[in-house]
Amino acid sequence: MYYLIKSTLTECSEADIHDGEHQYVAVVTMDEWKEKQNIFDMGIEMEINENDIHNTKAEVNYDSLTGTFSVPSRRDICGKDYQYAFALDEKGMVFIDSTGVVERILKKIARTKKWRVPCLERFIYDFLETIINRDLTLLEKYEKELDAIEDDMMDEKTETTLTRANEIRSDLRELRIHYEQLIDFGQELEENENNFFKPENTRYFRLFTDRVMRLHDTATSLRDFTMQLRDMYHTQIDVKQNRIMTLLTVVTTIFMPLTLIAGWYGMNFRYMPELDSPWGYPVVIIVSLLIIIGSLLLFKKMKWL
Repeated sequence: MYYLIKSTLTECSEADIHDGEHQYVAVVTMDEWKEKQNIFDMGIEMEINENDIHNTKAEVNYDSLTGTFSVPSRRDICGKDYQYAFALDEKGMVFIDSTGVVERILKKIARTKKWRVPCLERFIYDFLETIINRDLTLLEKYEKELDAIEDDMMDEKTETTLTRANEIRSDLRELRIHYEQLIDFGQELEENENNFFKPENTRYFRLFTDRVMRLHDTATSLRDFTMQLRDMYHTQIDVKQNRIMTLLTVVTTIFMPLTLIAGWYGMNFRYMPELDSPWGYPVVIIVSLLIIIGSLLLFKKMKWL
């Protein structure tokens, strides 16, 4: 697929991109790139390997700017990334993509964007913005989920909610890494080392970088929130364990004097007067009940219960 950057992104033929009147955008597969690489005349000094893409980055060459994109799927952030490469110079930009994702993005830009001052810089900005345009909504969704999880934890419903909080933390970690790479990418473009871009248009890259920084800060805050929820969960476990230990301590303390009484009279000496008294057994029962009631009242007064 080939496009010219006019007032809109306009589909064209391969021959049209060489007229020099407009900057262009092309999408080719890896096989097409190997076959037609020379027609773009970008002077690329390194081979682009589609199977060796691990992150989003831009690298400055002598006569071109090359790089790769590794973009998490917003439907499954921890799953397999969308991976593709690119090369650009002052004449245009070529994407090397066999997944079809770039072609879908370009069709969306052609359908929705209209430029008063068409230029390669503005196209790149819109392309990058399309990658992250739903991220603020996604982060807001995560924030609402985490608020609901916090409410569930306050109600001590922690069995399933903590699992979801861990999943969100993993997603946020992947997004933070992605944003850090995009920030470096935008700064590399803004630096404009090869002067491919007009100086007045590098502001588009600065705007993009600022937006990604805000997304990165939001993702960092939410990830800190998940850490707080994890700490809250462990605190609740500690509180429950303390309650259990308190209950066991109270029960043990109550029955210690009763155990003493049982042990004392269990000695069964011959001359113990209570053994021959008809009131001995009732007195022991009453004394035991008084000990239990007195202990409970004391513990309640001390706020141990």
